[in-house]
Amino acid sequence: MEQEKALQEGFSRDGFITDQDCFSSVHYRGIPASYNGCGWIAAYNLRRALGQEADWDQIRREMDGMHRVHAPGPTLMVVMRAYLRRYVPQVRQTVGREKALSAAAASRAGIFRYRESKVPHFVCFVRQDDGRFRFFNVADGLEDCVMDMEQFGREHFLLGTVTAFTVD
Repeated sequence: MEQEKALQEGFSRDGFITDQDCFSSVHYRGIPASYNGCGWIAAYNLRRALGQEADWDQIRREMDGMHRVHAPGPTLMVVMRAYLRRYVPQVRQTVGREKALSAAAASRAGIFRYRESKVPHFVCFVRQDDGRFRFFNVADGLEDCVMDMEQFGREHFLLGTVTAFTVD
């Protein structure tokens, strides 16, 4: 019962996953998803944003099984690309901070892969009616936030390569 409540707290009222810390009772790649669940969470949120039927646990299991080596770790880019090609075939991949920001700013929704506090991280974003974007599961205190794309890039793309998977 306590596990169920914790999981429910990880969701927004409209059904997006906003806080991977609430998924410590669920395992992904052999460890609690609270440590490494951002990839399947971003994929779930993107599919939901696009109006697709999406079951978070099925997505988690499928993406876990797509890794050739079953060892603890994050979602690999090869797995994210393959998963998105299967369920979101219209997705476009853009690499590089400025190019990724530009592609994302012109999109309807997508996923960023970047480093948050030096840790590889996937975050889903969805365009809002006012032209800003809603971001899910960014960091503690930013579980469900709205900001413009430039602000997000300025505050979060501080290290390493940035990749955007976008849907127009």
